[in-house]
Amino acid sequence: MRKLSITLCVLALFVIPALANDHDHAKAKANVQIHGEYIESRNADVWVGACFANAEIGTVGDQAIMSWRIAGGSWNGVKLDGLSVVGVVKAASTLGSTYDNPYPAKAMLIFDSKANEEQRAALQSFVQAMGGKLYENIVKTTSAPISLEIEYQGEHPIVGKMKAGEIAAIRTRLVSDKDHICGHEDVFFQPLAATLHAMPSVALVDSFKGEGLGVSWTLSEKRSAFIGTFAR
Repeated sequence: MRKLSITLCVLALFVIPALANDHDHAKAKANVQIHGEYIESRNADVWVGACFANAEIGTVGDQAIMSWRIAGGSWNGVKLDGLSVVGVVKAASTLGSTYDNPYPAKAMLIFDSKANEEQRAALQSFVQAMGGKLYENIVKTTSAPISLEIEYQGEHPIVGKMKAGEIAAIRTRLVSDKDHICGHEDVFFQPLAATLHAMPSVALVDSFKGEGLGVSWTLSEKRSAFIGTFAR
């Protein structure tokens, strides 16, 4: 009987918070105008120990890819169900650092090739609302076929994939034991846009080959990504 009681108590520690999160997520989605999935990656580790993070601050972390897939909803009265948009940012310094100012930043937008002119305008406004000052200076816009997929285990995102034509791509995997380097890793930087729920991930691929920002890159096996959901 005592073993049963201990088992039930342990299960309660995990099940009750999970049910609360499910309820919170459902409640949040019920009160928003737009919701969907989000993937980002940057050229600095986000799940990392402070010693490694501080070594990167000021040298990297000034580049990022941010991508959204709208599962449902409208923006500025324009229906955006099923459309995606990708923002690519080149900042003045390490994004998320409290020691430097990353602004002004330059950005480009990649619109879903399925979007019409009205929807592209709404998508741009949406990204500027979600990304704030990062998208005050948009130097280029283009369009491409965009695919964005996230696999889940329960409520938790575990694998993310995004591809925007031949311009940008992110592919992630779960953080694993082999990603522990100093032994006290944690989420050092938060996602660059507001999320409903996000998990730090390893970017197997983080690639940008577009024009307009003066940079291009291909990175791999960096603890630099977030995958999750958004609602607003």
